[in-house]
Amino acid sequence: MISHYGFLSTWCIDAPIDDVWRALADSDGYPGWWKAAISVEQLEPGDRFGVGRVDRFAWRGRLPYTLHFDIRVTRVEPGLLIEGHATGELEGVGVWRLYAGRGTAVVYDWRVQTTPAWMNLIGPVARPVFVWNHDFVMNQGARGLAGALGARLIAHG
Repeated sequence: MISHYGFLSTWCIDAPIDDVWRALADSDGYPGWWKAAISVEQLEPGDRFGVGRVDRFAWRGRLPYTLHFDIRVTRVEPGLLIEGHATGELEGVGVWRLYAGRGTAVVYDWRVQTTPAWMNLIGPVARPVFVWNHDFVMNQGARGLAGALGARLIAHG
């Protein structure tokens, strides 16, 4: 049985949307401000907006395992949206959406399924722990990005 997950994370950062956009569009820079991003390796460069780019990620939260997956950028609306399709230990779609206001609101919609047999086996019981771990990773990202931009984190969740 495959376990499916849907996550919606929101970050509100007191920084200009262009600064937030540049940081999120530069996935090579994630390990510099997002502690859970263990490594990012570019496999394919993509076009001038990043469409077609493929990165191999290694992520580690509070739990004693590292997830490895590739993300191919499939859609970009500069300054507003980045969509990517994941393959590997997580498969699915992630979409960053940015909104200007008092600072920048960032919404990440992550719809994935796990592929490792062990995760699928324990998924029905471990789901709350996996969700907690995901929330930890995303909250860490919010704090890290705000810090990297020298901005105040207004809200996250």
